[in-house]
Amino acid sequence: MNIPSQITTLLAGIILTLISFWYGQNHNLLPVAASRNAASVDNLFDAMLTIGTGIFLLVSGILIYSAIKFRRQPDDISDGPPVHGNIPLEILWTAIPAILVLGISVYSFDVYTTQGGMDPMDHSMAHGKAHHPMAANPGSAVAATLVAQADPNQQQAESVLQDPATNAVREDIPQRKDAPALGTVSPRVGASPDNSGTPPQLVINATGMQYAWLFTYPGTEVVAGELHVPLDRDVLINLSANDVLHAFWVPEFRLKQDAVPGRQTEIRFTPTKAGEYPLICAELCGAYHGAMKTIVVVEPQEAYDSWLQSQQVASAETRDRAVAGTVHPALIAANPATLTDEQYLAPYAHDMGIDAAMLDQLRPHQSHS
Repeated sequence: MNIPSQITTLLAGIILTLISFWYGQNHNLLPVAASRNAASVDNLFDAMLTIGTGIFLLVSGILIYSAIKFRRQPDDISDGPPVHGNIPLEILWTAIPAILVLGISVYSFDVYTTQGGMDPMDHSMAHGKAHHPMAANPGSAVAATLVAQADPNQQQAESVLQDPATNAVREDIPQRKDAPALGTVSPRVGASPDNSGTPPQLVINATGMQYAWLFTYPGTEVVAGELHVPLDRDVLINLSANDVLHAFWVPEFRLKQDAVPGRQTEIRFTPTKAGEYPLICAELCGAYHGAMKTIVVVEPQEAYDSWLQSQQVASAETRDRAVAGTVHPALIAANPATLTDEQYLAPYAHDMGIDAAMLDQLRPHQSHS
């Protein structure tokens, strides 16, 4: 029984469409979605994968069918028919990709907008020059906004960047001495139009350096090498780099933001699933770039409060034990290779009851000729 070619083509199209939609929704290629920002990114990825799967199956199917259907017969030594072009077919295979690319572009920009990427205020600040007098001083607040209308997010960012713990950490890091001052504000990532202008529930300052992250919690004097955030809370991270470009990337949050020397960048998210997630530097920053990793701990509010309180107690005890004139103790664990022997050993010597006078006696005497 001969099946009409129209029926065969229709059935093949239906099967191809069903396979594409099924795989686009069941690919399991992405890690768990752990933030409120992840849904729109995942939907875009699913749509693009569905379209890509359909195109792959269609093109591959036509190639395989043509190779079999129109293959040269063993006894055929003649030339093929002199066919030159097919204008309707050329219009079709040009118009369909153009429509698909246009549709994906519009959809992508819509997702980018929902993540705060098209906020005109952020871009005006990113490309403007710093005129605020405090912007020229290392460790000071970022430049004032260049727009007449005050931005609550910007005002809050300026205040938290004046946090003493943040300034102390950024001043004590050895790489800081050659870093430019914080000046302009680059575009935000993660701040949707729905919460634009609304202060976040938690603000944390993050400083990137080769090859570690340091997190300070304004108003608490807590300095940590891993990021703790409460579940279902709107979190804003103020990013800065002290040496070279770094990038703050948590795959489970579907967000990435660069940390730029001399600029304040921001990333905003709401974690929705408790757990520990990798925080990866996604910008080549040096020989040990691959080792610049830490974790993000998403925990219920009670557990977060308990952790923060314990860190405050530990920070106070460490500060009391630290020897005057040394760098911030948290930097020893974060980047010991940049410290002098005295700076590295000072906290340990203090714990052992060894003071400066005893250290002088233990040093080898210089020989005199």
